[in-house]
Amino acid sequence: MKIAMTIPTHTQKTRIAVAGAGYIGQAHMDVARRSATCTLAAIVDPAPAAVDIAAKAGVPLYRTLDELIAKDCPDGIVLATPNQLHVEHARVCLAAGVPILLEKPIAPTVAEAQTLVDEVERSGAKVLIGHHRAHSPIMARAKQVIDEGRLGKLVAVMGSAVFFKPEQYYADAPWRREPGAGPILLNMIHEVHNLRMLCGDIVAVQAFASQATRGFPVEDTVAINLRFASGALGTFMLSDTAACPRSWEQTSQENKAYSTYPDEDCYVIAGTFGSLSVPTMRLKTYAKAEDRSWWKPFEEQIVPMTRDDPLAHQMEHFGCVARGEAAPIVSARDGLQNLRITEAIVEAAHSGGIVETA
Repeated sequence: MKIAMTIPTHTQKTRIAVAGAGYIGQAHMDVARRSATCTLAAIVDPAPAAVDIAAKAGVPLYRTLDELIAKDCPDGIVLATPNQLHVEHARVCLAAGVPILLEKPIAPTVAEAQTLVDEVERSGAKVLIGHHRAHSPIMARAKQVIDEGRLGKLVAVMGSAVFFKPEQYYADAPWRREPGAGPILLNMIHEVHNLRMLCGDIVAVQAFASQATRGFPVEDTVAINLRFASGALGTFMLSDTAACPRSWEQTSQENKAYSTYPDEDCYVIAGTFGSLSVPTMRLKTYAKAEDRSWWKPFEEQIVPMTRDDPLAHQMEHFGCVARGEAAPIVSARDGLQNLRITEAIVEAAHSGGIVETA
C-alpha cells in the first residue's frame, strides 16, 4: 500500500467544510487550509466559541448542516462532531449526496454502525472513516514489508499502548471515569485498525481488565489476546495509568504535541523468517531460509521510511474520494469492524471468555 499526496491536474480546489470545531475539528481545518488540493470552505458548529474560530479562519460559520447544505453546499464535509451525533449527521449528508469524512468511531454502537453501513452501501455514497493512522507513511511502509513476505508467514504480534493520562484529564471531563469511556473505547479502536492493517482480520479476542490503580468504575489497564484469520496470534497491553512511552503517539513522532522516544516501539510483528519493530522499523531476518535457528545471528537493518502528518495525507485522500478519483482507504465497513472488535474486547473483559468477531 502506497500513500502519496496526488495533485490533481485541474486548478480548482476541492471545497471542504468541517462540522465540529473541537480539538480534532480544528486539526482538520488546519490541514484543509494548508492543502495543495483542498480548501476550507466553511465551519458548522452552534457553540459560541466557533464564532471566533471561523473569523480567524476567514470562512463562513453555519449553525447546522442543513443550513450549510441549503446555502452553500461544499464538495465534501468532515464530520468531527460528538460520537452520539455521528449517525444523525452522516444521514443528513447522505441525503444531500455530499461525500463525508466521518471521524471514528463510525457510531456509538455496533447496531447503529451496521444500519449506517447498510445505508452507505445501498446508496453507493462516498464515505471515508477517520482512522487517520491508516494514512501514516510509517504504517504504509510497515505494511509493504509484511506484504512483500520479508517476515515469512506471520506468527505473532506484540503490541502496546501504555501511557499516563494526568488527573486533570478526568477533572476536565468527569464522564471519562464512567462506563462508556475508559481506554478500550477511547483509545483501543486506533490500535485495532493498525493491527488489522498490518496483520489482517481479527477473528477472536480475550481480555483481562483492571481498575485497581485509579479505582474508577471503568478500567484503567487491559491485557488482550487476539486471534487473526491467518492463524497468527497477538498480545496487546493497554493502560492509561502506566508511566511508559510505548504508545503510538510517543514513538511515531507524528504528533508534535507529544514527547517522543525514538528508541521505543509499540508493535513487534514476527514471522517465520524475521521480525519488524514499528515504528523504529528495525528489521531482523535470517540470511538463509534453510539455516534458521535461535543459535544463528540475524541480519539487521533499519527499513528506510519517511515521517509525515497522517492527517494531511488523510485530507488529500478525502479530496480524491470526494472528486471520485479514489475509493476510501478506510471504508464504512472497516469502521464497523473496528468498532465490532473494540466492543468485543469490552465484552471479553466483562465475561472472561473468548468472543468471536468474524
